[in-house]
Amino acid sequence: MSLLPFKKKQADVEVTLNPEMEAFLKDYSIEVMPRTAEKVEDFTSLLPAGTRVYIAHIEGTPIEDMVATAKRLSADGYNVMPHFPARIIKDEATLADWIARYQGEAGVEQALLLAGGVAEPHGDFHSSMQLLETGLFGKAGFKHLHVAGHPEGNKDIDPDGSDKNVMDALLWKQKFNETSDAQMALATQFAFEAGPIIEWADAIKAAGVDIPIHIGIAGPAKLQTLIKFAIACGVGPSLKVLQKRAMDVTKLLLPYEPTEVLTELAAHKAANPDFNITNVHFFPLGGIKTNANWAIAHGGASTAPANPTKEAV
Repeated sequence: MSLLPFKKKQADVEVTLNPEMEAFLKDYSIEVMPRTAEKVEDFTSLLPAGTRVYIAHIEGTPIEDMVATAKRLSADGYNVMPHFPARIIKDEATLADWIARYQGEAGVEQALLLAGGVAEPHGDFHSSMQLLETGLFGKAGFKHLHVAGHPEGNKDIDPDGSDKNVMDALLWKQKFNETSDAQMALATQFAFEAGPIIEWADAIKAAGVDIPIHIGIAGPAKLQTLIKFAIACGVGPSLKVLQKRAMDVTKLLLPYEPTEVLTELAAHKAANPDFNITNVHFFPLGGIKTNANWAIAHGGASTAPANPTKEAV
């Protein structure tokens, strides 16, 4: 079978497809916030029906705004996955209230559980594991529970630069996954270099963590914007990819696109079908429309199933 790219026209975007990339982008997800979603007049012209859309819950965002965004996206036919940042949730009663609101008003049955970006907890919780231990998501019948992954480590969790605490947490989540009825996945921080991502994915699998990985990828954006976000989010060694690009005057003013890193990952997946990265998760740092159009142009326009199978999580 030929792997030469071919072209087709979709949504007024010229599409040049590489079959490996198209397969790798199938059922990709994307992240929005209430304020960025407000700027999108019509999601259905940008995202395939059934796309999983994460809603980031930033400190200070009212739960009413989060639920309203979830309700809108759900009505448009998307699988909505709101963030539950442990450190901004006051107590178990608040957590139960949020779950009930999302379910009752927007039909949500998926959640991304993470510690959150604030330094000091607002209440009883400081980790995603504590949220899982409440059992509230299971009682509510949530079908998909995603947790965070860190391909380049996390210095907030492991200040010494090791990965000991991160690995201990992953092994705990692996055990939880083995006893949970929910389908779990690791949604990761974004990185810019394929080699270290592959090494990390292989390493956690060798350590006994076989939870599917949804790899975080920064969407097209101005280079300066990406560097700012990468530093703020604690992106590790792969930041040098952007810094090297910034030193090239011929590329400095050109927008960054994730073509290179995704092409390498897609080729590796095609050569290694059992590779544990199963999906791509986009952080649309240069805008939702820009990211969605880039995805369309590279084959990410396949319709995702309304109820993904275990293999598709």
